[in-house]
Amino acid sequence: MATDSAAAAGKFAVMRLPPGVYGVLGVLVAGALLWSLAPEAGSRRETLARFVEWAPALAHGFAMNVLISIGAIFIGTVIGLLAGALAMSTSLAGRLARLWIVAFRNAPWLVLIYFTTYVFPFEIHAFGITAPFPDWLKVTLGLALPASANIAEVFRGAVASIPSAQWEAAASLAFSRWQILGKIVVPQCVRRMLPPWMNVYAIITMGTALSSLVGIHDLLDTAQIASSTVARGSFTVLTYVATLVIFFAYCYPISWLTRSFEKRLRTA
Repeated sequence: MATDSAAAAGKFAVMRLPPGVYGVLGVLVAGALLWSLAPEAGSRRETLARFVEWAPALAHGFAMNVLISIGAIFIGTVIGLLAGALAMSTSLAGRLARLWIVAFRNAPWLVLIYFTTYVFPFEIHAFGITAPFPDWLKVTLGLALPASANIAEVFRGAVASIPSAQWEAAASLAFSRWQILGKIVVPQCVRRMLPPWMNVYAIITMGTALSSLVGIHDLLDTAQIASSTVARGSFTVLTYVATLVIFFAYCYPISWLTRSFEKRLRTA
């Protein structure tokens, strides 16, 4: 009897779904409930047909979110690694780097997006050449600022986790501080930085929804346009539930991989 119970428990454990699947199912169930309660101005089939018509535009809008997030994390990583390395020194550059980190870690993201959107020009004139400076690139720079500050802190924490004996042993071999950092410490930090770096990227991706407030045609802005155009309560609910599911479906695997890498690091 005990053997049968254990086998049944093991079978149930195997059939359990990942937590993210329950999250998606919960969002879908809540969305279906809201959709059923939404005021209706036509058939549900017609609502679904209109949603299918708008689906390519929503996908195109989310592609803009992904483009902004990738650009922001790339620029933020480059600046963040430099700021994090400089922040460990006691020079004037180190004090400025620490000021950069403190300032942009605590600055509201929306303020930074408005700042970069309206401060930078619409066109850049240099050497007789005029190049456009699109708004999506300005938003990318606005999100790259807090990303750089957070990645600098991630880098600092990874460096701090390296045993001091390695610094001392390398110094005894006449390595300079920058040689120790570049040849010994940083290669070890890359593996330790990967999980929190991925977490920062997921947060930046969710933050790209703020770009709709400055006129960027991202997923949220497209959902708002679609909702206003169709002007139907059930369609509005369906569109925003789909927006939520799209962001969740993109960001949750990143969070899951982050936890997986963290477990591997703890067991390594």
